[in-house]
Amino acid sequence: MDQVRCISSGFCVGSAPDHFAMDLVSRPLADVVAPSDRVIEAAEFCPVEAISVIDAKDGTRIAPGR
Repeated sequence: MDQVRCISSGFCVGSAPDHFAMDLVSRPLADVVAPSDRVIEAAEFCPVEAISVIDAKDGTRIAPGR
């Protein structure tokens, strides 16, 4: 997660509260997580693309797909 890019929209916390928390800006609760639908949705809908979901095995970008 790019906390410099984050604008604190809160979408990630609202869509995946088990994976993100909000302080001054959003932050992930863990560095590595399974690419659940909620985490992918948070990455896809982040208005500034501050969240990237990357396959830990081969480095392929899973989300966002824009």
